[in-house]
Amino acid sequence: MTRFARWTAAAAAALLVAGCSGGSSGDGRDDGKNSDTPSAAASSSDAASGLPASLTSQRLDWGRCKGTSGSPVPGSGWQCATLKVPLDYAQPDGETIGLALIRSKATGDQSKRIGSLLFNFGGPGSSGVSTMPAYESVVGPLHERYDLVSWDPRGVAASEGVRCRSDKAIQAAEAVDATPDDAAEEAAYFKDAAAFGEGCEKAAGKLMSHVATTDTARDMDLMRQVLGDRKTHYFGISYGTELGGVYAHLFPKNVGRLVLDAVVDPSADTVGHAKNQTLGFQRALDGYLESTGQDPKQGSQKIVDLLNRIDAKPLPATGGRELTETLALTGIVLPLYSEQSWPSLTSALKAAEDGDGSELLDLADGYNDRDFSGHYGTTTHSQRVISCLDDKQRPTPEETKKLLPEFEKISPVFGDFLGWDTAGWCHNWPVAGQYDTPEVSAPGAEPVLVVGNTGDPATPYEGARRMADELGKDVGVELTWKGEGHGAYGSGSDCVDSTVDSYLLDGTVPTDGKVCS
Repeated sequence: MTRFARWTAAAAAALLVAGCSGGSSGDGRDDGKNSDTPSAAASSSDAASGLPASLTSQRLDWGRCKGTSGSPVPGSGWQCATLKVPLDYAQPDGETIGLALIRSKATGDQSKRIGSLLFNFGGPGSSGVSTMPAYESVVGPLHERYDLVSWDPRGVAASEGVRCRSDKAIQAAEAVDATPDDAAEEAAYFKDAAAFGEGCEKAAGKLMSHVATTDTARDMDLMRQVLGDRKTHYFGISYGTELGGVYAHLFPKNVGRLVLDAVVDPSADTVGHAKNQTLGFQRALDGYLESTGQDPKQGSQKIVDLLNRIDAKPLPATGGRELTETLALTGIVLPLYSEQSWPSLTSALKAAEDGDGSELLDLADGYNDRDFSGHYGTTTHSQRVISCLDDKQRPTPEETKKLLPEFEKISPVFGDFLGWDTAGWCHNWPVAGQYDTPEVSAPGAEPVLVVGNTGDPATPYEGARRMADELGKDVGVELTWKGEGHGAYGSGSDCVDSTVDSYLLDGTVPTDGKVCS
């Protein structure tokens, strides 16, 4: 089971995710000549943080990064280090865990350096260490004046990453129908969901209760202190926007220049978020169908008919595998994240209509982080561990069944899957969730740039306005792009890119409600 939320799924076809390497060593501190650059003197909020000096004054041992099987080492200029953070912020003097960091120093005139720019690429569960080097080509102008910094959040990849089940068990679970049609399929669906949670608890141990978004936001502020920055400058994508909003709420006085792109609606609970995604993916599918000359309603019904046939009889695919209905739906979702990927959806649907499930299965494997050898990454494991600790609302199977007609009305293609997901995702989860909706109000913070895309499939456009409103008056500033795909920056709009660049590089805040078409 995979919840449709990850920004890295959108990037899978465009980015070659890589590791990190090289560069000279250093502690990342600046001489403080510019007002926006790190200062050696701790701010009053730092002094009152309640964290021991062993953490706030730690010096990072930047050095050569290690590649992994899925993330080869890139070129020179990238450095890695490990940041010590408390396992439990209620016991800051207690046990610590290590967070994997990556950076590349600002490439321009050091006298004009602004500081560190932190990136979170979404998920939750995406590896910043793996993604950051590939994303540098998108943010080249920012690299001149910022150190580009990202990290694997707690519970992710190299930062105590959680693996909840083996590759063999993951592949076996792909046979479970995520849109159950009878009592037997329903029982199997919820049995698998509960087993996944049990596997996560066994793998994560006490970390299971300390991977919430609030924990990661506090890690960000410790990171700011250790990097030597007076203010946090941050670029959050997809789930990274929720993290940025939570950070702004917890540390409003430490907010520097924050960009939130592909915005998660902070007013939506578990069911509301699922409905938002159902609407967003159907909108994106409608746009795709119109681009191929099809009527969206008729085209959607044709896909529903195909999925029903696959549900009754899975399609053969390469390697002796089969394309199930759930895998087919996942394969359809992936190309909707980027308009440039729509032709691959056309080809895959045609092949499936002709009885070959290989292309849709390849797309599903890309989303599910499965490589050619049959090894699965752990992004979806971390995603579930983090989101289930965040989300307090846990609809029961009976409650979900009553909601299904609403979901199916929003989308005949995606409604059933995302409706069942509200009950299955955190079914019988071993730890309780923390909140119904995240608190993002940030009175007194500097302006935060909130970027919404009218054609975003995973985080529908309406969430951007709600985020801007909840951040508060004179804090949330909305920028709209009338485009397609998950996220706006670096997607082909000079208007969006120049507005974001001016904000991050010069502090120029656009008029709230500015529209780029």
